[in-house]
Amino acid sequence: MSPLALVAQDLEHAPATESIRESDLRREVAVLTSDRMAGRLAGTSGNRLAGDFIGDRFAQLGLTPLGSSDYRIPFNLIEPSLDNTGDQRLTINETVPTTFTLGHDFYPERFSASGEQSGTVVFLGFGITAPDLRHDDYGDYDVNKKIVLVLNHEPAENDQSKSFDHTKPSEYARSVRKAIEAQRRGAVAVLLVSDTHNHDVASNLDTAMERAWPGRANRAPRYELGAWVEQIYIPTIRISTTVADQLAAHGGTTLSELAVLAESEDFRPHELDTSVTVKTQVSRRTVAVDNLLGLIEGRDDSLRHEWVIVGGHYDHEGATGTNVYHGADDNASGIAGILEIAEAFSLASLAGQSPSRSVLFAAWNAEERGLLGSWAYTEMPITPLSDTVAVVNLDMIGRNEEIPAGRSRRFFGLPPQPAASNINSVNILGYSLSNDLRNAAVAANTVDLTLQFRYDHNQSNLLRRSDQWPFLARGVPALFIHTGLHPDYHTVHDSADKLNYEKMTRIVQFAYQLAWNLSNANERPALNRTNDQP
Repeated sequence: MSPLALVAQDLEHAPATESIRESDLRREVAVLTSDRMAGRLAGTSGNRLAGDFIGDRFAQLGLTPLGSSDYRIPFNLIEPSLDNTGDQRLTINETVPTTFTLGHDFYPERFSASGEQSGTVVFLGFGITAPDLRHDDYGDYDVNKKIVLVLNHEPAENDQSKSFDHTKPSEYARSVRKAIEAQRRGAVAVLLVSDTHNHDVASNLDTAMERAWPGRANRAPRYELGAWVEQIYIPTIRISTTVADQLAAHGGTTLSELAVLAESEDFRPHELDTSVTVKTQVSRRTVAVDNLLGLIEGRDDSLRHEWVIVGGHYDHEGATGTNVYHGADDNASGIAGILEIAEAFSLASLAGQSPSRSVLFAAWNAEERGLLGSWAYTEMPITPLSDTVAVVNLDMIGRNEEIPAGRSRRFFGLPPQPAASNINSVNILGYSLSNDLRNAAVAANTVDLTLQFRYDHNQSNLLRRSDQWPFLARGVPALFIHTGLHPDYHTVHDSADKLNYEKMTRIVQFAYQLAWNLSNANERPALNRTNDQP
């Protein structure tokens, strides 16, 4: 699409912009950060109260519900646990069987099903099938009733000239997707091992086991997405490099030599002359939670089936005793912004100025647990993702970015900078994937913000750390509006009194103008290239 196609639409000032007021944003943030919301942790009563508040506001604004009458669209979280740790088993079936130790040599993945399977082992490289990238580790090899051994991550991880996205592993590298693909092809179990040629890892799994299956309960539960886990019915286990080398030896090779094969353009599956028995016992506790979705319907008969999504997450980190993680910036600020944008669209529609396309307002849940609400939506969208024109995601829009000096892991990859240097700045991410959306953002900036286009390929991985990412991964153009991290990020000090409400008001007005332009443009924005699509 020509960059001018959207710009031409931007001459129209979005109606009812004046309804987006600092006083309203303050009031909504105050409700969402109140002690009775208890930090809005997914799966808690405080999270449910926050959803009630958002649903009530959607109803007051006259948005059309798309599921239940209270705007809730349920999805499942899974909290797995290991059953009977003494009965988890991995054995190489030799004349004298070799049995390995849980936690040191192997452990079930958190998304693994329970079951016992035996079969011959075949090395499948990275276990990736990516038709759009013309990459298929399986080829025409039949893995039916076999146990597949696959490497972590993806090929050519350190080679920027190759086809995968190398800023961080692509969606194809996600372990649960590899297990689903192996199962689809008939494998009876999956063994995953670290790609030691790209990453330094221990030869045993002692530390990794504690991360995957901690001995003490975390403050916030470790959830998996039901839409993925519920698909898997075969055992999937992580094995140490020592175990992988023992398996490779049966095929007359080593794990290092197999890794070299996996990186080659003419890779073919490599049979290992051995069989193993795998037994897993994993319980799955289902926790039902909700996204909240409300629609402003478009007026144009030919365009109303196309949607612009304006969204952000409403969950946060909960509470510990008397310490409440109020999450004012993260992300009461974004939800307040969404409610104000919804009000502006509603008022415009009541005045006979409905947008041409429909606009979906989304309050995603369980973002802090791994973007699980937005991933759940992309797994079962209300309307086909091909009809989603663009996504505008608001997450942490209330502060000035402040990165302290030092090597804190919380700010990895971000250059040190004082808050004063970002007093008028807002970061726009996703810009490198769509020139059209970048141009649209620039054209919508009628409120004199300093738009920063700087973090798409930053080591901080910010592009993949909020709810625009599942849409980008599925090929939907999306932008992330974000004022940046700061020392109060994910601490009990992220409180409502620290938000810059004047700047936040202008950011919400900017986001509204952007959404208005996208919902009325003659043409839809395009991605610059085909993105990673699992």
